[in-house]
Amino acid sequence: MKHVPVADLVIGNDLPLTVIAGPCTLESAGMGQDIAGVVKAACDAAGAQYIFKASYDKANRTSLGGIRGLGMDDGLEALQSIKKSIGVPILTDVHTEAQCAIAAEVADVLQIPAFLCRQTDMLLAAGNSGAVVNIKKGQFLAPWEMPNIVTKVESTGNSRILLTERGTSFGYNALVADMRSLPQMAQTGYPVVMDATHSVQQPGGRGGSSGGQREFAPVMARAAVAIGVGAVFIETHADPDSAPSDGPNMIYLDQMDRLIDTLMEFDSLAKARPISI
Repeated sequence: MKHVPVADLVIGNDLPLTVIAGPCTLESAGMGQDIAGVVKAACDAAGAQYIFKASYDKANRTSLGGIRGLGMDDGLEALQSIKKSIGVPILTDVHTEAQCAIAAEVADVLQIPAFLCRQTDMLLAAGNSGAVVNIKKGQFLAPWEMPNIVTKVESTGNSRILLTERGTSFGYNALVADMRSLPQMAQTGYPVVMDATHSVQQPGGRGGSSGGQREFAPVMARAAVAIGVGAVFIETHADPDSAPSDGPNMIYLDQMDRLIDTLMEFDSLAKARPISI
């Protein structure tokens, strides 16, 4: 079973849970600092490890008019300020090969979006950046297809890899999360992450934007953590309904401390008596 170092943290399917959390789109450095501070305090109190996540650019919006974010230059500057002021590792998305090396100067973890998870040149560029690479399993893939993707990143000499479940396409504007995929992906040896909020997304469900069912995000998180995973990915916002992206599936910031407490209880039980598959 592999352990993946991220800054001063170590992620493993048999280690205490890591929480990867933050807003979908980074709106400002101040907003990011506020969210990171609240979630870090909750994680510290509960005994969870914490990585802040936010996107400087949302290049895969449903419509042309969707708000994309601060952009790469301003976004990375804001992420650097959050990293320095709050003292947390940073995860952010990349969307082209050229972005990987630049983003890795700030981000500890580069995230490959689900729609791009089979793009060989993207995976090689991310691997060559030297950062940890978090690969979201495409909505169109079976979990047992992920070893092919892992091999591409490993070919660069980078074995700091995380694999994320975010649901599988289920008809129009719907996803289903198959919890069997978590232990199946864990058979690669790499830490597995459950994306609790995107798994309740309704892609394109509002016509010009995606919908979601945030009330089920904590359910997904609890179910995954009870199985035993390395990390859980949760998007959060003080006022999700006013967020520029993915508001319908984001969890209210003031609910995060209670959720993290609960997840750590499930995590302790799962890892004290792991199930062999």
